[in-house]
Amino acid sequence: MIAGYLSGTSLLHRLPAGVKLIALAVLSVFILPIGDPLVLAFVLAAVLLVYASFGRRGVLRILEWRSLLPLLAIIFALQVWAASLSVAVASVLRIAVMVLIADLVTLSTRLQDMMDAIAVPLKPLARFGVDPERLSLAVALVLRFVPVLLESWRAREEAWRARSPRRPGLVLIGAFFSGALSTADQVAEALDARGFGMPDQPEPPAPPTSSRPNP
Repeated sequence: MIAGYLSGTSLLHRLPAGVKLIALAVLSVFILPIGDPLVLAFVLAAVLLVYASFGRRGVLRILEWRSLLPLLAIIFALQVWAASLSVAVASVLRIAVMVLIADLVTLSTRLQDMMDAIAVPLKPLARFGVDPERLSLAVALVLRFVPVLLESWRAREEAWRARSPRRPGLVLIGAFFSGALSTADQVAEALDARGFGMPDQPEPPAPPTSSRPNP
């Protein structure tokens, strides 16, 4: 149900989840101000090499993100119209780099490890009535479900094109959101079945000991 993690023993897999999340935040801060398309292209090439190190699974993982191409094309066109070709190329490359770097964290980190890492900085919020465990689960599920939802959209789009020569319309969008809500309901039911978020049950009282003297 919750996809995204690729099992492995690489250096990226062995790094603690907290270290990877901090590195993701730092890299994002450094990448945002870069406006040179050539530099961003080199960074993207380096990220793609990391994916390639995972072999066929890494290549297939990159292909799952091709659903973003229409959105990137729209952003590219808007940036060309509003700014320049150089700015448009830099914007598209920057988004691609940041999305793929975030996905590297997702594919190399188990859900529980990610929850534990996110819960650490959220613990001070407990004094204000915020449950760090619930909030960390919400953040982790958002990161996990991005590739799941993209794959769901791609599968529906390919099924539509196999049945009809017309371009996908509003019907496909409605079906996509319906499937996403259905998936969310199933995940919620699975969490409820495991007792997540329920108060701890008190331990049953110990059976009374007999006070009669031994014969």
